Amino acid sequence: MIILGVETSCDETAVAVLEGTGELSPAAIKLRSNIIASQIELHRQFGGVVPEVASRRHVETIIPVIEKALDEAEVSLSDITAVSATHGPGLVGAVLVGLSAAKALALALEVPFIGVNHIEAHMYANFIEHPDLKPPFVCLVVSGGHSDLVYLNDYGEYRVLGRTRDDAAGEAFDKVARTLGLSYPGGPAIDRISREGNPEAVRFPRAFLEEGSYDFSFSGLKTAVVNYVEASKSKGVELSIPDIAASFQEAVIDVLVTKTLRAASEMDTATVALAGGVAANSRLRQEMHRRAGEKGLDVRYPSPILCTDNAAMVACVGYFQLVSGKCSSLDLPAVPNLQLE
Repeated sequence: MIILGVETSCDETAVAVLEGTGELSPAAIKLRSNIIASQIELHRQFGGVVPEVASRRHVETIIPVIEKALDEAEVSLSDITAVSATHGPGLVGAVLVGLSAAKALALALEVPFIGVNHIEAHMYANFIEHPDLKPPFVCLVVSGGHSDLVYLNDYGEYRVLGRTRDDAAGEAFDKVARTLGLSYPGGPAIDRISREGNPEAVRFPRAFLEEGSYDFSFSGLKTAVVNYVEASKSKGVELSIPDIAASFQEAVIDVLVTKTLRAASEMDTATVALAGGVAANSRLRQEMHRRAGEKGLDVRYPSPILCTDNAAMVACVGYFQLVSGKCSSLDLPAVPNLQLE
């Protein structure tokens, strides 16, 4: 089986080719190509993603990226078994570009089309590089728009334990980075400068919410950082950007790790996985390893290129759905606020 995956949910135009033997196992898949055309430099001047600009760039880039993915994988369109694409969540104009291109290909090639949930795809990125990883396990999906804690009982079978109530972790990173005068995107910038700071310099609040909750809330933390910076400036206190960044980062990670490990204990799983752009954060990986190791738990996460938006993860979900006999109709809509059910 040769699956072509397409991802355009935000500001990366991505296409990948994934090969599989037809077995329902991570060991049965092999990534043949994974092409990503990033728009970071385009949007950096605005301090964030401009939806209309992103959509227009996707239109310009999608065909060349498809051609490059096919060339690198050394396959032709006639070799494609199925086409998968993100249909949400994401910026609706951006999603529509990749979704429309994928549907057109599936129709022209007379092959199955598979619509993919972007959050689910992030979790499946772990299967690409960990052929021995099998459900059940708990997965923390943290990115610019999402903070979801999910129990994967089996392939395609999930239970959402918690999700963000306001700002997602990645969104909080971007907003705090802007407050501190750091570059866009904020997550990598804070990760880098935090290595020079003291994570205990400022005791920012941890929002664990009500007892037993697995939901996340980072809006209050973001506001606490903004207030701290403004109060310090008004008093003429010299700010240590590395200390503030490290202290903020530590508050986010403390909540993420604590809730993930509590969920693993409650669900009685031996493995926890990370996914999404924030999963590339070096401190999150370090702390999850340390605290999970104390409990005898295994920790898995993809390489950084598969943490951020990419089409390899979309092709991976497409493969598992195809093997399970699940396909989508060509009238499947783009759903900007699609939830993982």
